[in-house]
Amino acid sequence: MKNKGVIFDLDGVIVDTAKYHFLAWKKLADSLGFEFTESHNELLKGVSRIRSLEILLKTGNVTLSDTEKQKVLISKNTQYLGYIEKMGADEILPGVLKVLDYLDQNKVNYVLGSASKNAELILKQVNLHHRFFGIVDGNDVSKAKPDPEVFLIGAKKLNLEPENCIVFEDAIAGVEAAKIANMTAIGIGDKEILCEADFVFKDFTEISLDFLNELLIK
Repeated sequence: MKNKGVIFDLDGVIVDTAKYHFLAWKKLADSLGFEFTESHNELLKGVSRIRSLEILLKTGNVTLSDTEKQKVLISKNTQYLGYIEKMGADEILPGVLKVLDYLDQNKVNYVLGSASKNAELILKQVNLHHRFFGIVDGNDVSKAKPDPEVFLIGAKKLNLEPENCIVFEDAIAGVEAAKIANMTAIGIGDKEILCEADFVFKDFTEISLDFLNELLIK
């Protein structure tokens, strides 16, 4: 048996903080005098903070100076953090704890591989931080997925070769990053969208312990 490890993305995999980003962007749009809908918000998925702002401003046909952009980004992030600081363990997505418990029982180490700069805070809020062998977040990486940098750093934290790492991801760019890194990619979400993944499940409740056993232990 080869020693294996697991890398989890955060948003859409362990918790769903996308709704809080939407509420914070919506509040910003309201303050600038235009409507920002959930369909507009789809355009921001997997996009950097500054690029998200540019898309939002284009939606409302609003122009801001660079200084004003920085001010509204700080305001948006403050709003977002206000929501995050109210999170609790009840926001862990269904089935996740079953998988983490299985990994702990079988002494399989796991790390976080997320673009979020608030990943540590979020994991602490939902009482999972102490369970992770390591954290790689937006403060540790310079390149966004599909660049594999975040997962390759994760593999180093696990002291494993990339091919012995299994990644859980909900985004196309994340699945692509895992495949570029030569890792096994497990998609969480829509099979048609995440078709490049090695396996796809709607959510963690669909993942059986037998599947994990085949993947990680044998």
